[in-house]
Amino acid sequence: MLEHLEHIRQSPRGRGRIEMLVRRPEVDAREVLEEAEFCLREGLCGDNWSRRPSSRRPDRTPHPDMQLNLMNARVLAAICPDRQKWQWAGDQLIVDFDLSEQHLPVGTRLGLGTAVIEVTEQPHTGCKKFAERFGLEAHQFVNAAEHRHLKLRGINARVVQAGRCQSGSEIFVL
Repeated sequence: MLEHLEHIRQSPRGRGRIEMLVRRPEVDAREVLEEAEFCLREGLCGDNWSRRPSSRRPDRTPHPDMQLNLMNARVLAAICPDRQKWQWAGDQLIVDFDLSEQHLPVGTRLGLGTAVIEVTEQPHTGCKKFAERFGLEAHQFVNAAEHRHLKLRGINARVVQAGRCQSGSEIFVL
């Protein structure tokens, strides 16, 4: 997987592409969408985020800064060449876009269609299910300390302006 790092580092900056939109209506269920609607209360409309408890909050309510998960498509391709399995990464937005700290510091706003989202500080490190689905080596690769700044496992974000976007459309820094 290390052989893919240079290709991953060449991900588009400023403007990229939404490669896949995934809704998680229930635990262990996925829907690949052609178009998605984002709202302030639910994040991705119909996603189970708003019904899932968060271990990062004392009252176990859904964490507002973990409403959306984004992962770089080049990273996913490196660990899983079968695009049909990408939906199981657990991220709602799979993008060909540089997600590194340098490119997208906390607070950066991104446009996707008519929606606007904001990068949050909550770390996105992947869970036990990610390791089960893609392997321990993949889990270690995306979380390795030496390239943690690249955010290979992805980033968390929240909706700041409701709107819609389509698979294949642009994602861009505002």
